[in-house]
Amino acid sequence: MNSIFFSYDNSLISSEELVHTAEKLLEEIKCMNNAVALQYEDDRASINLPDDKQALKKIKMLVEEKKELKPSYLIVVGIGGSNLGTMAVQEAILGKLYNQLNPNIKVLYADTVDSDLIDDIIKIIEPILKKGENVIINGVSKSGRTNETIANFEILVELLKKYKKEYEKYVVVTSDKNSKFWNFALENRFDVLEIPKKIGGRYSVFSSVSLFPLGLIGIKIDQLLEGAHNMKSKCLSDNLLENPAAVSATLIYLHRKKGKNIHDLFLFGNDLESVGKWYRQLMGESIGKEFNKGKKRVFEGITPTVSIGSVDLHSMAQMYLGGPYDKFTTFINVKQNNSDMIVPDISEYSKLVEVIQGRRLKELMDAIMEGMKTAFKKGKRPFTEIILQDKSEYSIGQLLQFKMMEMMYLGFLLEVNPFDQPNVEDYKVETRKILESKKIVSSS
Repeated sequence: MNSIFFSYDNSLISSEELVHTAEKLLEEIKCMNNAVALQYEDDRASINLPDDKQALKKIKMLVEEKKELKPSYLIVVGIGGSNLGTMAVQEAILGKLYNQLNPNIKVLYADTVDSDLIDDIIKIIEPILKKGENVIINGVSKSGRTNETIANFEILVELLKKYKKEYEKYVVVTSDKNSKFWNFALENRFDVLEIPKKIGGRYSVFSSVSLFPLGLIGIKIDQLLEGAHNMKSKCLSDNLLENPAAVSATLIYLHRKKGKNIHDLFLFGNDLESVGKWYRQLMGESIGKEFNKGKKRVFEGITPTVSIGSVDLHSMAQMYLGGPYDKFTTFINVKQNNSDMIVPDISEYSKLVEVIQGRRLKELMDAIMEGMKTAFKKGKRPFTEIILQDKSEYSIGQLLQFKMMEMMYLGFLLEVNPFDQPNVEDYKVETRKILESKKIVSSS
């Protein structure tokens, strides 16, 4: 079953040029299909995550074990690929205001070393711990050496120690097997979940990185993976025009070659904003490369931006419709929302706006998106369109798998490695040098 409609009628690329360029991907599609048999031995290994029944079984067992502790809060301690996928799925399915709707388990994300953020998290959970309620801490770091994650993890685990005699029962570590973090967790009797070595953070949303916290807060992870599995099959097809990831990657590539080095993901759904942030990392780290596969310095890249409809039409529409022709846009809309709000039909409000009385909010949003698309067409500004059937686990699983496989194909076309991020180490090395050169100032 397909929950996604993908249209490229307004890409402003001829079918001849699209097919001619997409044919280059046949080689990579063959490699992708070979990767299915190689399990976790290939850089493309993330495409196999939706079919890893053994890992899913272990994750679900741990979810049930931790649910028995009746936690009031889950704190995900991770940054970048260690939490963006989790946030994207959680907000898309359960909403940005999930915590305010008083669920059984609320979730907080400790994703940066901002003192005020961590202080606020402590102010929220310390009274909970004082009352004898429980909190689960999930530390997520592939390498186990992420400065921000380990600093926040240490602070929060030490707080847990103050209130829980068997504090180790409330801690789960997700990392590469035998990483320093993994070994530290075993030494401290924390539960551990493995991230397969070939799975990079930005491709890890269907691994234990996200499945454990999502399962704990009630996301149907089986359906999430089912959607991903079915989209994977479509995106492995060598019938190029029936392969949405191949088509999308080819269009982004062709517009890059025509000078459009900005790709805007324009999401008409407030709860989809974190999907945009997840995709921003996916494209930024996968495509922005100093060197190509041939070790030639190329400074390749496409700058990913995120827009939210209709909010950003009141801040960025002037730029998008009147600014330079340096952008290629993907619109994403949802066919069926979870609710159906209607504007009351009160005549006196017609003095303010005549056309909205008695209409569904969804109708207004769709009209705004259609208006934007029409303006794009008239201005000859290229775009593609994705329509999700709904914001269910199945649909979101399809969308994320589509985009990850799109990025692998795009990396192939641009002749860069979409799986590494060597320059990320540059700032980390400099950070460590700075910290090593400065004396520790006591807080006492």
